[in-house]
Amino acid sequence: MNGMASDHNASSQEEYLPHYLQKEDPFASKLSREADIIAGFYLTVIGILSTLGNGYVIFMSSKRKKKLRPAEIMTVNLAVCDLGISVVGKPFSIISFFSHRWVFGWMGCRWYGWAGFFFGCGSLITMTAVSLDRYLKICHLSYGTWLKRHHAFICLAIIWAYATFWATVPFAGVGSYAPEPFGTSCTLDWWLAQASVAGQAFILSILFFCLLFPTAVIVFSYVKIILKVKSSTKEVAHYDTRIQNSHILEMKLTKVAMLICAGFLIAWIPYAVVSVWSAFGQPDSVPIQFSVVPTLLAKSAAMYNPIIYQVIDCKFACCRSGGLKTLQKKNSLKKLR
Repeated sequence: MNGMASDHNASSQEEYLPHYLQKEDPFASKLSREADIIAGFYLTVIGILSTLGNGYVIFMSSKRKKKLRPAEIMTVNLAVCDLGISVVGKPFSIISFFSHRWVFGWMGCRWYGWAGFFFGCGSLITMTAVSLDRYLKICHLSYGTWLKRHHAFICLAIIWAYATFWATVPFAGVGSYAPEPFGTSCTLDWWLAQASVAGQAFILSILFFCLLFPTAVIVFSYVKIILKVKSSTKEVAHYDTRIQNSHILEMKLTKVAMLICAGFLIAWIPYAVVSVWSAFGQPDSVPIQFSVVPTLLAKSAAMYNPIIYQVIDCKFACCRSGGLKTLQKKNSLKKLR
């Protein structure tokens, strides 16, 4: 019986054809023209806001590049990744949505899929590195003081090498990039898992090394930080002003990192769930109209980070000015006494 079942599974995998091989034109839009126009306008707005916001973060950081802390260097790298997605990737999908079909052929599809995966993986691994930096700074002060700027640049080189490796692996023959079921965008070929055991191994490797493991590190780091902050808030109050200000700055950077990670995961997890279901669920069981919504939500992730950074920065500036006023009042009272 086991032999018959395995033969049946093997034959079903051999018979399965992904959506882009079932029809003569895999790049024709499966959505209505009105839906494509709405998606095109949505991505245009997202692309403009993301380009301006991340460009502003990079420009302002370049003015004080010699004073950037390691965590801020990582934030700039995150802005570079988000800007890359907006400039390199979004024009392809915007033009295709307005054209009611993917107009760049298979070469353009593979390039777009590679660019999206490369910058997306770079963003997630950057946030993983930021979460570890925050964890060391808050929970293990001796290790945190050991981290310097040149360690941040070494970490950047590792991040870019990691993203390049996993984004380029599909071109080595173990994976591929393919059009989305709705036709006007391209992504990693999740449907290879339906076709062969090798395809399943490839997709599982991608899921573990480029999603599950980094996400687990992020969650672990911030859970430990929250527990540490709860236990040490009263202790910091007894330190002098310089140590308190340093603690406030570290917490400001930690809040920025936590919100950025939360926004990224909220935007990408629905897309990851749909992709995993497409890979390991029933073939073609995800409705085309449903699959486009998580894709558009994931493409908006690059817009959140500059907004989060500026909101926290403004709050920090207000708190800092309030703290300075309080400190000035205390000094004047001391002099009066």
